[in-house]
Amino acid sequence: MNKSLVLGSVLGAIAVTAGGAFAGIKYLGAGSADVISAKELHKTVKTPRQECHDEQVTRTKTPKDTNRLAGTGIGAVVGGLLGHEVGGGSGKVLATVAGAAAGGYAGNKIEQKVQQGDTYTTTEQQCSTVYDTTEIAAGYQVVYVLDGKQHHIHLDHDPGKSIPVKDGHIVIDISP
Repeated sequence: MNKSLVLGSVLGAIAVTAGGAFAGIKYLGAGSADVISAKELHKTVKTPRQECHDEQVTRTKTPKDTNRLAGTGIGAVVGGLLGHEVGGGSGKVLATVAGAAAGGYAGNKIEQKVQQGDTYTTTEQQCSTVYDTTEIAAGYQVVYVLDGKQHHIHLDHDPGKSIPVKDGHIVIDISP
C-alpha cells in the first residue's frame, strides 16, 4: 500500500475525530469557568452555659420584736425613774414624763441598732449564664468568570481553580 495514502487516511481520521470532539463539546456546552477567588467564610456560634461559685453572704436576722416595744418600754421606765430623781416639787411630774418620753425614744433606737447588728453568715451558690464563642466554617464566597462575565456564588466547599460548565451553566458538585 502507498505510504502517502496511509498517512493521508490517518491524518484525515485524526482531523475528523478532533473536529467531531470539538463540535461535541461546543454542542454539549461542556467546559469550565475560571475561579477568580474563593474566600472562606466563618460564623460565630455562642453556646450558653451556667457558671456557679460559692459566696459568703451576711444577712440580718429577722427580729422577734419588729415594733421594738421592749426597748421602748424599758427605755421609758428607766427614763421616767431618772426624770423622777432629777425633778423636785411640781416639776417632778414634768421631769418624770419628759424622762419617760426621752427614755422610750432612746430605748427604741438602741433596740433598732441591736437588731441591725444581729447578723448571721451563710454560704450561697451564685450562678450566672456565660457564653462560649466558637468560630465555625460557613462555606466559601466564590467569584468566577463565565462567558467573560464575573459571577458570585456561595458554596459549601472550595471549588479549586475551575468550576465545570454544562449547557452554558456551572455544575455545582455537592461533594468537595
